Amino acid sequence: MTEPALAAYLLALADDELILGHRDSEWTGHAPILEEDIAFANIAQDEIGHASLWYGLVRDLGGAEPDRLIFFRLPAEYRNAPLVELPKGDWAFSMLRQYLFDAAEARRLPLLAASTHRPLAEAAAKIRTEEIYHLRHTQAWIERLAQGTSESHRRVQAALDLLWPYAVQLFDPVTHEAELAAGGLLPEVGAVKGDWLQTVVPFLSAVTLRVPEASLPAGVSRAQHTQHLTDLLADMQVVARSEGPDVHW
Repeated sequence: MTEPALAAYLLALADDELILGHRDSEWTGHAPILEEDIAFANIAQDEIGHASLWYGLVRDLGGAEPDRLIFFRLPAEYRNAPLVELPKGDWAFSMLRQYLFDAAEARRLPLLAASTHRPLAEAAAKIRTEEIYHLRHTQAWIERLAQGTSESHRRVQAALDLLWPYAVQLFDPVTHEAELAAGGLLPEVGAVKGDWLQTVVPFLSAVTLRVPEASLPAGVSRAQHTQHLTDLLADMQVVARSEGPDVHW
């Protein structure tokens, strides 16, 4: 049970990183200033690189090769949280989504770095160094937008109202997660969410944003995706699927 269950957990992490990185990359050439165009493109690249690390661990635990997982699964087989598949929206939306995700990573990765599964611990420690920069970057943007003009505040509050219920779902446990946590492979179920709430709620309140109630739309889960993921994968997978899984480039 241990290896398949751990692989399922890592697959969810990998899918989150991959799909978020893809969404972030959609800002390349469209960010509000040139410096940010470069910075956010780098963050997108980092997220996809992190996904590659997690997919590699899934393969090592008996899963498929990363390219097959990325390019030849159907949308229903993806296990990312719906948060990351939503369209990029405006700049406030993308920055807030990235901040909420980065804050979760900041709480999760140090705990994963203490895992008794050494490859997982090493990957988490490596990813953590880059995520420290991501969080500083997006937190600064949320401060700037929330405390800027009335229009920038309105936009980031609207983004928070929409994204908050989806962000909370980042912490929904996967199958057998409690057993893996009991064995020291993963953090205690609920620990990451609790730490995350203690971090993000005071910060958002301090920059005059109102944290809404967390109530997800009915039927939305890691196994039930929106049409947005279907559209994204159709674009991302088209070249690989046109050639087939056995083509070597």
